[in-house]
Amino acid sequence: MKIREVHRNDFTISTDKNKLDILSIHKFLTTETDWAKEIPINTLKTSIENSLNFGLYHENKQIGFARIISDHSTIVYLGDVYILKKYRGKGLSKWLINEIMEHPNLQGLRRWILLTDTAEWLYKKFGFTKLPNPEFYMEKHNPNVYNG
Repeated sequence: MKIREVHRNDFTISTDKNKLDILSIHKFLTTETDWAKEIPINTLKTSIENSLNFGLYHENKQIGFARIISDHSTIVYLGDVYILKKYRGKGLSKWLINEIMEHPNLQGLRRWILLTDTAEWLYKKFGFTKLPNPEFYMEKHNPNVYNG
């Protein structure tokens, strides 16, 4: 897949996996989130290797991240989205999500999925809604999978 990069002032969004700061992503996910607390670094590396990743950088320092799991034809899952606290409130999350939604390999999909309990306001701007039929939704969830 072709690498995409977009720039805005001193900020860059890139899909280049080689630019990702795996240690900083791991630190954020394990210390600042509930969904990936204690994720082993090798598990994170595998998830990145098998995803379309969007790194957000300020002067080449990683300050945000999001990843896409998709078949690139019918469905996409958006996950692990974050912006470091110091950089929030600058419109960067909106820019990041917009770049993801406009990625050429993610057009014409039947369904986009995400889970959030912190940024519903952001995703609503991009057409995400609560489940219209939550009784249809099923999951197999193991929140303690990383605890050993």
